[in-house]
Amino acid sequence: MFTRGIIQNTEDYFKELNQRPDKCIYFYRMNGYNDKCRQFIGEYAKEARKSGVVIEGKIANPTEQNLSYYEEIMGMDFQMSMGFLLTSLKKWLPRMNDYQRENVAAAFYDTLDAMRKEGKNENMLKNAYIKFMCWFYYKFECMVNNLGENNVPKILYEGTISNYELKILDILAGAGCDILLLQYQGDAPYQKLDAGSKISKELVLENMQPFPEGFSLKNLQEDMEKEKDKERLYGTLPTVHACTNAWIHGEGLEDFKMAARLRGEDTGFFYNCFCRMTGVEDKLTYLNELYQFRLELKNSGRNMLILEREIPVPTMEEISAIRRNTYNNVEQMLFDLSVNIKYSQNIELQRLMNQAFIDIMLEELEISGMNVNRLTNKAVYLLCWLKRYQKELFEGWEMPKIGCFIYLGGCRNENEALFVRMLARLPVDVLILNPNQDTACCLSDKLLYEIHYTESLAVEHFPNEGREVQMGTAAYHAERELDTIMYQDSGIYRNQQYGKANAVMLRTMYEEIPILWDQEVKYRPNFSVTDSVVNIPVIFAKVSGVKDGQLAPYWSGIKSLMTEETYVISKAPFIESTDANPIKAHATEFYKNNRLQREKIKSHPVYRYGVLREEMQDYILDKLGLLIAQKTIRGTGENGTEYTIISTVLNMNKDIIRMIQKFDFTKKNPKLIYINTTETVISLEDSILTAFLSLLGFDVVFFVPTGYQSVEKYFNTKVMEEHQIGEYLYDLQVPNFELIPSGTRQSWRDRLFKRGG
Repeated sequence: MFTRGIIQNTEDYFKELNQRPDKCIYFYRMNGYNDKCRQFIGEYAKEARKSGVVIEGKIANPTEQNLSYYEEIMGMDFQMSMGFLLTSLKKWLPRMNDYQRENVAAAFYDTLDAMRKEGKNENMLKNAYIKFMCWFYYKFECMVNNLGENNVPKILYEGTISNYELKILDILAGAGCDILLLQYQGDAPYQKLDAGSKISKELVLENMQPFPEGFSLKNLQEDMEKEKDKERLYGTLPTVHACTNAWIHGEGLEDFKMAARLRGEDTGFFYNCFCRMTGVEDKLTYLNELYQFRLELKNSGRNMLILEREIPVPTMEEISAIRRNTYNNVEQMLFDLSVNIKYSQNIELQRLMNQAFIDIMLEELEISGMNVNRLTNKAVYLLCWLKRYQKELFEGWEMPKIGCFIYLGGCRNENEALFVRMLARLPVDVLILNPNQDTACCLSDKLLYEIHYTESLAVEHFPNEGREVQMGTAAYHAERELDTIMYQDSGIYRNQQYGKANAVMLRTMYEEIPILWDQEVKYRPNFSVTDSVVNIPVIFAKVSGVKDGQLAPYWSGIKSLMTEETYVISKAPFIESTDANPIKAHATEFYKNNRLQREKIKSHPVYRYGVLREEMQDYILDKLGLLIAQKTIRGTGENGTEYTIISTVLNMNKDIIRMIQKFDFTKKNPKLIYINTTETVISLEDSILTAFLSLLGFDVVFFVPTGYQSVEKYFNTKVMEEHQIGEYLYDLQVPNFELIPSGTRQSWRDRLFKRGG
């Protein structure tokens, strides 16, 4: 349970749990009033409404309907034991986690035990237990899942508290909740319940007087709303202002390197620059200039943040940490959301952040005229990013210090542009580098200073110290330019030019399979490259029966498909569930919360694909995740089949892995032929393997002379084409294909119109 701390001042109430001594909570009662109390109560009430409960008047006793519902769900059993309390709380308040539940149960038990020691009998304890459980559900359920969190939930109680009300608040305090009692009638009634102030302490401040006649939280709230209207949106404005770009000499990086104290003398301004540099002046020296620039900034001791190609979107955790409500208008929204901007180390900087945030949001509203909901979503993104990066940019800030934000690649969307614009109104130099002129940057701002160069250079990463620094020779850059000319939209492709692909299933006639089989995929119908992703037309088919019952041409036709890129399986099953597989023991670690744990897979000792090209490893894991997500395999997400999928895909045959390693998405694709001549059922693992290879870009063809159901037994949907070519034959032996002559290849016209004979 949580201990009760002693505050040094009222601001301690607003500290996060990990900033408090021994991670304590505070339980105080206030019997007097002054201007400081008024401000504190207003702030506390605001926090309580957001993350806790405000009690204005008594906590209503459970109604008959409340008690009936409780009896229906929980029954009327009662035991004075921790085990019973834990079980009951888990059923009655399922939103609590185990840690919260244990704290509540322990505090609950202590309170009931104290009542027992006071002489309360079993029936009285049971009645108290049921009353408290009803109060938990109907009054405090909205906050129980926040108990013990770093952002400490708060309860504000107004009036003269009763015995049982004090006991329930005592339980909540022990479980991790701050509590403040406002006692307008003084402390005497309270002392009758808690002589010696064991449960709470009295909050005493200088120059406190009795509460004014008619004082109430409702009246205080109305008064404070009026004051907010007077202060309008911005509240207290900062005393310093931005002087952006007015002092620069237009010398690019040299302006950024200038010390803050040399930029201007007026102490009422901070001097920052906001610049976008598009293209490069000299491709040979550009990376070295960036490298030296970074070193100089680092050596000067300035706060610096470098992002490359994207500002990662806020996570669900970051978004959920932004306190927000439903808003009727923009002013209300900005009032409320700006409370999320906190920088306790420097209130002047917090005011600058608040002003920049409101300025940018109002400008966006004027430009776009968007509705409140859309604007709220944008505001939440800005607040998440500001919270995420403020330490790197502003730690230890004081006038006239200036941090530096560098974004390599340019803004990709409106949200990124808004964030960059907001930073440019803070004590930060903002530098947008867009060396590749083929890449668009959507940023537009009246304060932005533009520098354009004629040369263009593709730069993936900002040069760093040591081995990460890579710079090209003149010949290297000339070759890259030639590559751009030859391999961009020309139909000619460089070896291993692309690292991502999608398999596009081709619906074909049976006679087309040998025609398409040995073609490079770029010549097949529906081949394309979109946004550096290759769309590979693939064959995934089952051939049932034997044409005219003639075995010699049947085997010869299969032999003709056995190219260098073809893997042949001639006996079913190829993989059995009993085969040794080191991945099986760890498959459950690799897939949690409906997500493939990619980094855990790559770093695990049983992972065999670490020798492959990095982009091919990522490609394999992409398609593994897709196979699970599509639920192609029957039982996926229902009976643990997803773990079989993972163990099968991550333990493929060495020869198949080598075929995948050399797979070039614009050349001939690898192939798999599966021959099943008997009544043996193809295994689940075989179905997983073939479905996965098809997703990967393999051509996969099953030859099933019996016509029996085989791989499709384990598929949820029809994912492959079936060709019925002739008579069903049984108990065939797969021949030695080295002794079988290949079928004579015919033209596609001969195959279609039978002119070959």
